[in-house]
Amino acid sequence: MALTGKNRFLFDLPLILRRGLLLEGNGRRQRQKGVGFDCKEVGEGAAVLVEDETGKNCSDTAILRRLPVSTELFLLSIMAMSPSNGTETGSQSSPPLDYEPYNIIPTNNLHLDHPSHRCPQVGAAISTLRFTVCNLRKPPCSQWLPSMDLLDWLGLFFGFQRDNVKNQREHLVLHLANAQMRLSPPPDNTDAIEITVLQNFLKKLLKNYFKWCSHLGINSNVWIPEGSSFCHGRELLYIGLYLLIWGESANLRFMPECICYIFHHMAMDLNKILEDYIDENTGMPAKPSTYGENEFLNSVVKPIYEVIKVEVESSKDSTVLPKVEMESSEEGSPPHSTWRNYDDFNEYFWSKRCFQDLKWPIVLESDFFLMAYGTRKTKRKTGFVEHRTFWNVYRSFDRLWVMLALFFQVAVILAWQEMKYPWQALNNKVVKVRLLTLFITWSGMRFLHAFLEAAMECSRVSREAFGFLVRMVLKILVAVAWTYAFVVCYRRIWMQRNYDQQWSDEANKRVIFFLQLAFLYVLPEFLEFALFFLPCVRSFIELRNWKICYLMSWWFHGNQFVGQGLREGLVDSVKYILFWAVVLSTKFVFSYFLQIKPMISSTKQLLDLNNFEYEWWHEPFSVHIGRKIAIGLLWLPVVLIYLADTQIWFSIFSTCVGAGVGLFQRLGEIRNTQQLRLRFQFFVSAIQFNLLPQEQSEISSRSLRGILTDAIHHLKLRYGFEQPFKKIESNQVDARKFALIWNEIITTFREEDILSDREVELLELPCNSWNIRVIRWPCFLIGNELLYARVLARELRDAPDNWLWHKICKTEYRRCAVIETYDSFKHLMLEIVNNSTEEHSILKNLFAEIDHFVEIEKFTKTFEMNALGQIHSKLIRLVELLLEPEKEASQVVYTLQALYGMIVHDFFKEKRTINQLREDGLAPPYRTGMEKSLFENAVELPEPSHKNFYRQVKRLQTILTTRDLMQNIPANIEARRRLAFFSNSLFMEMPRAPQVKRMMAFSVLTPFYDEDVLYRKEKLKTKNEDGVSILYYLQTIYDDEWENFMERMHRAGLVRDDEIWTTKLRDLRLWASYRGQTLARTVRGMMYYSRALEMLAFLDSASEMDIREEEQKLGFMGRGGTFDGFRSRGPPPRSLSRTNSSVSSLSDGHEYGIALMKFTYIVSCQKYREQKAEGDPCAEEIADLLKHNEALRIAYVDEVSIGRVKEYYSVLVKYDQKLQREVEIYRVKLPGPLKLGEGKPENQNHAFIFTRGDAVQTIDMNQDNCFEEALKIRNLLEEFSHYNGIRKPTILGVREHIFTGSISSLAWFMSAQETSFVTLVQRLFANPLKIRMHYGHPDLFDRFWFMTLGGLSKASKTINISEDIFSGYNCTLRGGSVTHHEYIQVGKGRDLGLNQISMFEAKIACGSGEQLLSRDVYRLGQRLDFFRMLSFFHTTVGYYFNTTVVILTVYAFLWGQLYLALSGLENYVLGGGNNDKKALTAVIHQEIVIQFGLFTTLPAVVESSVENGYLQAIWEFFLMQLQLSVVFYTFSMGTRAHFFGRTILHGGAKYRATGRDFVVKHTSFAENYRLYARSHFIKGIELGLILTVYAKYTQGAKDTFFYIDMAVTCWLLVLSWIFAPFLFNPLGFDWLKTVNDFDDFIFWIWNRAGVFAKAEQSWERWWYEEQDHLRTTSLWGKLLEIMLDLRFFYFQYGIVYHTGHSNSFSVYLLSWIYILTAFGIYLTMSYLREKYEAKEHIYFRLAQSLLFAVGILVITALLMFTNFELVDLFTSLLAFIPTGWGLVSIAQVCRPFLQHTRLWDCVVSVARLYDLLFGLFVMAPVAALSWMPWFQSMQTRILFNYSFSKGLQMLKIITEKKHVRPALRIGD
Repeated sequence: MALTGKNRFLFDLPLILRRGLLLEGNGRRQRQKGVGFDCKEVGEGAAVLVEDETGKNCSDTAILRRLPVSTELFLLSIMAMSPSNGTETGSQSSPPLDYEPYNIIPTNNLHLDHPSHRCPQVGAAISTLRFTVCNLRKPPCSQWLPSMDLLDWLGLFFGFQRDNVKNQREHLVLHLANAQMRLSPPPDNTDAIEITVLQNFLKKLLKNYFKWCSHLGINSNVWIPEGSSFCHGRELLYIGLYLLIWGESANLRFMPECICYIFHHMAMDLNKILEDYIDENTGMPAKPSTYGENEFLNSVVKPIYEVIKVEVESSKDSTVLPKVEMESSEEGSPPHSTWRNYDDFNEYFWSKRCFQDLKWPIVLESDFFLMAYGTRKTKRKTGFVEHRTFWNVYRSFDRLWVMLALFFQVAVILAWQEMKYPWQALNNKVVKVRLLTLFITWSGMRFLHAFLEAAMECSRVSREAFGFLVRMVLKILVAVAWTYAFVVCYRRIWMQRNYDQQWSDEANKRVIFFLQLAFLYVLPEFLEFALFFLPCVRSFIELRNWKICYLMSWWFHGNQFVGQGLREGLVDSVKYILFWAVVLSTKFVFSYFLQIKPMISSTKQLLDLNNFEYEWWHEPFSVHIGRKIAIGLLWLPVVLIYLADTQIWFSIFSTCVGAGVGLFQRLGEIRNTQQLRLRFQFFVSAIQFNLLPQEQSEISSRSLRGILTDAIHHLKLRYGFEQPFKKIESNQVDARKFALIWNEIITTFREEDILSDREVELLELPCNSWNIRVIRWPCFLIGNELLYARVLARELRDAPDNWLWHKICKTEYRRCAVIETYDSFKHLMLEIVNNSTEEHSILKNLFAEIDHFVEIEKFTKTFEMNALGQIHSKLIRLVELLLEPEKEASQVVYTLQALYGMIVHDFFKEKRTINQLREDGLAPPYRTGMEKSLFENAVELPEPSHKNFYRQVKRLQTILTTRDLMQNIPANIEARRRLAFFSNSLFMEMPRAPQVKRMMAFSVLTPFYDEDVLYRKEKLKTKNEDGVSILYYLQTIYDDEWENFMERMHRAGLVRDDEIWTTKLRDLRLWASYRGQTLARTVRGMMYYSRALEMLAFLDSASEMDIREEEQKLGFMGRGGTFDGFRSRGPPPRSLSRTNSSVSSLSDGHEYGIALMKFTYIVSCQKYREQKAEGDPCAEEIADLLKHNEALRIAYVDEVSIGRVKEYYSVLVKYDQKLQREVEIYRVKLPGPLKLGEGKPENQNHAFIFTRGDAVQTIDMNQDNCFEEALKIRNLLEEFSHYNGIRKPTILGVREHIFTGSISSLAWFMSAQETSFVTLVQRLFANPLKIRMHYGHPDLFDRFWFMTLGGLSKASKTINISEDIFSGYNCTLRGGSVTHHEYIQVGKGRDLGLNQISMFEAKIACGSGEQLLSRDVYRLGQRLDFFRMLSFFHTTVGYYFNTTVVILTVYAFLWGQLYLALSGLENYVLGGGNNDKKALTAVIHQEIVIQFGLFTTLPAVVESSVENGYLQAIWEFFLMQLQLSVVFYTFSMGTRAHFFGRTILHGGAKYRATGRDFVVKHTSFAENYRLYARSHFIKGIELGLILTVYAKYTQGAKDTFFYIDMAVTCWLLVLSWIFAPFLFNPLGFDWLKTVNDFDDFIFWIWNRAGVFAKAEQSWERWWYEEQDHLRTTSLWGKLLEIMLDLRFFYFQYGIVYHTGHSNSFSVYLLSWIYILTAFGIYLTMSYLREKYEAKEHIYFRLAQSLLFAVGILVITALLMFTNFELVDLFTSLLAFIPTGWGLVSIAQVCRPFLQHTRLWDCVVSVARLYDLLFGLFVMAPVAALSWMPWFQSMQTRILFNYSFSKGLQMLKIITEKKHVRPALRIGD
C-alpha cells in the first residue's frame, strides 16, 4: 500500500535518522548518538526523541561525513518552520522533506517522482530485495527497520559499511531491472524478478568461484536446495554477499581468488544462519566471524592489505642521500624476485595450503602475515619468480628459438655442400646422417630450458612446494638423459661407419635405432599436433580434473589455475596456421638463399687460411684464434638478422592480410562526401536497418519464411545484390525518424563549430511542410539539379512528357528537386495571397490546370519550355524580396504581377484572350487594367515571427539559385571525414540494434590525475618565448572553425569581438579546450552517449503522430535557435545538460529515465580532494562539468586526519539538480592509502565499484567521441551476445581516430603510425590471428566477467607499468576472447612533439621490457599453441626485442667490418667475387627496410589505400618522405631499442608523463642533450667514428658498391640519431636561438649547483640520474655492461699499429703509457687548480703556461726529428678518445668501489669534459646550418607542413608573429 503525507514521512524517518555524523573538533572524535525510537510507535505516528550532540567549532577538514540532506531539512523545518531555508539561493524548488540525494535511481524512496520509477522492473527489483528478508532471522544487537532490505540484513550480520550497502543496493537493483527488461519474450508478471534472471546472474557472478572450488577439489558453499520455497531468496543472498565483499575489498579486488577464499567462508557463515546452526561455544544462534560495525573491513580486508603494503614498501629504495656526491647507494631497489606483488598474493590462494595457514576467522599469526620491520622476514614468491635477464626471451618462447635453431642447423648442413638447390644435397647419405644432429640440438635446448626454469624458480622451493622441486629435478634429468642418449647413439653411428669404411648393415642398423629413438622423442609432439586439430577434445581434457589429466598438466605446465583451455575453434586455427605457413616459408627460403648459403664460401676460405700476417701484434697460436674470431664476426650479423627478420616478413604479410580483411568488411567504400551524395538515398534505409530496432511483434512472431526473408535481406544489405535499400518517401514514419537522427547529427556538428550556419542550411533535412510530395533531401544533394532539369526541358521541349520525365527521373535528387520546387512555388504563392480574394482563386485554378496537363501527360504540348527561364528568374526575385529584413510590399506585388503575366501570356503555347482567361477562371471577371491592379490588395506577408515559413523560403531560394555541385560541402575536413565514416560504417556488418530498454546497460570510466580540464584565460592569452599564444595557434590551425565559432557567438548576442574575453569567456575556453587534449573534451564526447540514448529511446516508442508533433515543436534544427534577418539559424551555445539539450525536448521523462538506467559516466579524479582544499581552479572546472552534465559522476579518494591517524575513503559525488549543489552520494572507507602499485590501475580500481551495467568502457582523458558514433553503441553492445569462434567475447575492441594528425608533420607521422595500429593491425590480431589483447582505450569490457577476475588492469609496482595490456593477458589466460570492431570509432589524441613522442616510446619500450619478465607473458608463451604463440610474440614483446636485435645487428656488422679492415683480413673475406658479399648485402638491405619504417610506414600506407584510395595513399607516402619521415622512424627505432634493452639488463622502468600540450615552443639544446645524449647522440657518434676509421683503413671494399651501400645506410642512421631532435624542433636552426642555446649549454655543463639542484640546472645532477639504472641492476648486468664497454679499447689497439711499421707489443704498451701520462697531467692540473686557483692564482697560470709550452716543444720535436705528421694528431684522437670514454663508462659501473676515493672526482671531471666534447660535436653542424637563413625556412616547412598551405601558415606564426589578421587579433 502506498504511503503518502505524514505517514510516508514517519515511515522513512527511521531510515533518515539512522545515519550518524562523524566529526573532529580540535583533535577529538565524537559520534552523534543513535536515535531512540520504536518502529511500531513510528508506524502509528508516535513522537520521536532526537538527541543532537554535534561538536562545535569544527575545522573544515574535520567533517568526515556530511549530515544527510534529508535530516538537515527536517531539523531546519523543526527549528525555523521553514523547510526552504536549507536550500541555496537560486534553487528552482524546495525538495520534499524526505528527499535524500541518490546516484542514479532513488532506491530508498519509491514515492519520489523519478522517471526510473515508471519502469515496473525497478519496483520489482526493490520489492524483491525487501520481501526476501521477511522470514529471515533478524540480526541481534541491531535495530531492524521496516524499510530495510536484504542488503541491509547482510550488512548488519557481516559488518559491511552502510555506504557500501547503499552502493551495492543500487548496483543490484539496476542490474536486475535491466536484466528483466532484456527478457524476450517479456514476462507476464512485471511485479517480480524472474527466477531465470537471478540464476543467470548468480552463475556469471560466481563462475570463477565455482572454477576455483573445482581446481582445489573442495565443495562449493553455495547451497541452493532443489524445490525449496526460499531458493529464490538464497540466490539473492549469495549475489548480495559477493557484491558486498567485492565492493569493500579495496586493493584486494586485484586478487580474485583471494575474494573467492573470503566468499567461500562467509558463504558458510551465511549457510549456518539460514540453517539455524547453534554455536557450540555459546549455545546461541551462530553469528558470522565478521559480525559488528565495519568488522569486515577491519578483520578481513585490512590485515591482508597491510601485508601487501609492507611488501610494496620493501620494494622501494629507502636510501636517502642528501648530497649530490652521495647520490647513489651501493644497494639499489630490490629486484622483483625478492618481494611479493599482487599476483604472488593472489596465487597463494591457488593451493589448499591457504586453508591450512589462514584458516577462518583469519589467524594473524599465520605465516602469510609473517613480517618484522627492520629485520624483515617474508614468505617466498608464489607461482613465479621474475628475474631480470635476456634469458627470459628463451624461457618464455623456447619453441620459437628451437624452430629457428633447427632450421639454421639444417640450412648450414645443406648449404655446406654448395649445391644449387638444398634437396640435391640429400642425395649424399653423409648429409642425411648429419641431419640427425638436429635431435641432439633439440634435446640440448630442452635441457637448457629446464635448467633455466630451475635456476630462475629455485627460490620458490620450500617444504610446501616439494612437488615443484620434484618436477624441476625430473625435467632436468629427463632432458639430460635424452641428450646423452642422442649423443651416444650418434657417436656410435660414426664409429661404426669409420670402422667399416662404408655404410655397412651394422651402421645402418645404428641409424635405424637412432631414428626409432627419435620417433619416441617426437611422439608427444605428434600427439599434440593431432589434438591441435581437435581443439574441443584438447580443451575437454585440459578442463577435466581427472588424475591422468592432472598428471600431464603438472608435467608439462605445472598445476596452474589459469591457462587452461586456450584453444580456438578448428576454422580459426586453420586460418592462422595458413598465415604462418606462408610467413615462415618465405622467411626460410629467403634466409637460405640470401643469408646462409652465400656465407659458406667465405667461411671455408677463412678456415683454409693458415699463414697470414696480421696488421698488429700477435702470438703464433693466436692466428687460429683470430681466424675463428673473424668467422664469428662475419656470421654474427647474419645470425642476428636471421633471428629478427621474421618480424619483417610478419609485418609484410600482416599488412596484406589486414588490408584484405578490411576490404571484405567493406571499409573505404564511402571515402568522401562525393560518394556519400551518390548513396545518400540508400543511406536512409541503412540507418533504418541498423540503428532503428524491429518491432517486438515482428521479432516474437517470426515464421520460417520470415526468417529466410530477413536473411536474404541481410545479404542484399551487406553485399549490394540487386537494389539493397528501398527508397523511402516522406509520408513514411521511417523517413521522419531518419530526419530526426540526421538533423541531430548536423546540430552537433554546428555546436562543435565544424559547420557554418550556411552549411547547416544546406545539410539539414527539413520537416515535411507545405504539402511537398517527396522526401526533402538536403540542399547539398539537390543544389543544381533544378538547373539541369531546366536544360533538359529546353532541349526536349518537343518530346513527349513521359520521355522528359524519364530523363529527369534518372537522378532521384533531380526528380525530388523538380517536384519540391513546384510544390513549394505553389504553396508559397497561395500562402502570401489572401485566400478570400479573387487572386487566390485565380492561382488555385492556374495550378489546377497545370496539374491537370501534367496528369494527362500533355505538359510539353501545352506549355512553352523556353519560358521556364524567365519564370525562374522572377521566382528568384520574389523569394529574395521575401527574405529581406525590410520588406517592400509594393515590390512583392510587382513581382507577382510580372510572374502572373509571364505564365498567362508566355508560358501557354496556345494564346488566350481575356475572355477565355475569365472563362477558365484565370482572370478576374470584371476588372480593367487587370495585370496592373492584380494582387495590389491581396498580398499578406507572414509576420517575422513565422520562422518556419521563412525557413522554407530560404530553402527554396537555395534550390533556385544554386548553380554548382556543392562538392565542397561541408568545407571542414573533419566534418567530411566524420560524415564519410559514419555513412560507410552503416553499410558494414553489425548486429541489429535492440530497443533502448532492451539494450545492455554500460558505464564509461575515465581515470584522471591533474591534466588540463579547461584552458584558462591566462593560458590562452600568454605568449611563449617565441611570441605565440595557444589561442592564436588554434585560430590559425582551425581558422574555419574559429570563424564558425565567432558566427555562432554573434548570433548569440556578441556585439564586439573583444567581448569574447568577458561575456563569452566560458564559450571561448570551451572552444579552445575542445581542440586540445583536455578533460572537458572527453566529457563532452562521452556525454553524447546519454544524448543519443534519449533520442533513440524516443524513436523506439514514438508513433508517426508523435514524430509529427515533435517536428512541429522543434521545427527541425530551429530548436532553441534565433534568426538574424532569416538568413542564419542554429542553436545557441549550450552544454550537454539535459535541461538545455535539444534531444531532451523529445522526451517526456520516461525515455530520460531509461537513458539514466542504461548509461553512467565516472571520472576518477584522484586528486580532487587536494585540489578543492588548495583552491585549485581545476576543482572549480570539474565542478562546472558536473553541473552541466547530469550523467557525470566524480569519484575521488578522501584523506581525513583524526589525530595522528589518517583514514581514507572512496567517495562519489554528483551535482544535484534539485539542491543546486554538489552532493556526496557514497563514502566507502578504505583500509589505507589507495596507491600500493601503479597509480592509474589503482585509480581505476577504487572507482570501479561505482560503475553500473553489464559493460564498462575504459576511456583515457585525451579521448573524444561523436554523437553519430554514440548512436551505434547499442549495436556494439550486442556483440557480447554473439559468439566469436567458440567463445563469446569478453573485450570488444574499438578502432580509434587520431585527431591530432593535422598539427604538424611529427603529429602526422605519429597519427599514421597509431591509426594503422588501431585499425589494420588490430583487425589482423582479432581475425585471423586470434591474439588481440587490450592495448589501452577505448575497449569495452564484460564488466561482471572482469569484476570477478581481477579488474580492468593489473597494478603491481613496475612489473605492470604497462597496465592496460595485462588485462588482455589476464583475459586470454582465463579463457576470455577479444574481438575488434571497426564500424564504430572513438577519437584519440596523441603526442605532438618529438620529446613527447620519445618519452611515450620510452615508456612503452620500458613497459615491454618489464612484460618480458612477467608471469603472464611466460604462461602465454608456454600455454598457447605454437602458431598463436608466434603471433603473440611478434605482436607484443617480440616487436621490441627484434627492433633491439636489428640495432645490435648494425653494431655487430660495423664492428665486424672494422675488425676485418684493421686486421687486414678484409681482402680475404670481401676481396673475392660478388657472391661472397650477398649475405652481408642482404643484412644491409633488410636493415634499410626496417630503417625506412617498414614496421610503421607500410601498414599506414596500405591502410590509407584501403580507406582513402590508392592515389591518396601514394601521395601521402611521397609527402611523408619529403618531410623526412625516414629520419623520424629511424630515430624512434633507436629510442625503442635503447630503453627496451636497458630495462631488460638493468631495470629502471618508470612512468613518464609525456604531456599533451601543443608544441609551438623551441626546445633548448641543453634539454635535447639531456634527453638524447645516452640513447642517441653518443651511440650515433660511436657508429660515426667506426665508419670514419673504416673509411680510412679499408682496402678491399673501398671502391665497391658494397662500401657505398653500407656507408649510405649507416650514415643515414648516424645522421638521424644526431640531427632528428633539431630537425623536428621549432626554430631548431634559428641563429639567435642557436647562440642562446650554446650559452645555456655551457652554463649547464659548468654549473656546480647545490644539493637540491635539479637535472635541468646542473650537469652533475643529471649525470648521476643517468646512472640510476646501474643501481638496480644485478651483478650479471654490471659484468655485461663492463664487457660491452671493453669494445672502446679496440680503437686504440687497431689504430696504433697503423701509425707505423712495427707489430711489436711495445707499440700497444707505449700507447697506454701515453694515456696514463695524459691522465697524470690532468690529475696534476686538477690538483694545482684546487690548491692555487682561489688564492695564489699566478701559480696555476704559470703551470698552465708551462704545460702549453712543453706541449708545443714536444710536437715540434716530433715533427722535426721523426716521421710524425699533423694528421697523426687526428689519428691519435681517433684512438685515444674512445679509450677514455670506455674507462669512464667502466668507472660508472664500478661506482660503489670508487665513489669514496680521490679517483672518483677525476672520473666526474673527465666525464664532464666528454659531455662537453660530445655536445660541441653535435652543436657544430647545427650552428653551421643555422647560419644559412634559407635552411630555417625549409625546416619550418618540414616540421609544420601537414600540407604545404598549412606549412606557410605555420611559418607565418613562428617567423612573422606581428602581422596578425584582423579576424584573429583578439587572440594576440
